[in-house]
Amino acid sequence: MDDNAGQLKKFQKELSTGTVSLVLLAVLGQSRQPMYGYQIAKRLEELGEGALAGKQSALYPVLRNLEAAGLLGSEVEPSVSGPPRRYYRITKYGREVLREWIVAWEGTRDSVDKVLQGEWR
Repeated sequence: MDDNAGQLKKFQKELSTGTVSLVLLAVLGQSRQPMYGYQIAKRLEELGEGALAGKQSALYPVLRNLEAAGLLGSEVEPSVSGPPRRYYRITKYGREVLREWIVAWEGTRDSVDKVLQGEWR
């Protein structure tokens, strides 16, 4: 792997780490029904046009952290086609936090865009 590719991969990993919680909360906030991990991963893939696609297993630690923080709730339900599935849903507190995170994201995005476009004043 050449140096540019290595730097890009590192940057993408760091960027992803900072945004996964936000997009997970947003997907669950938009869903009318609780979702299990594979459904969430597929939805991220659809919405992000592949940019948010990643290893499904990487989502589970983030989902557990969000649940531990009270932003998500979950329930385990049996599955006819395999092991039981854990379904996640956003909590009322999670919706409040999501609104605040969206405002923070938009401010950060707008500032970065201005810098990248050479318009920072």
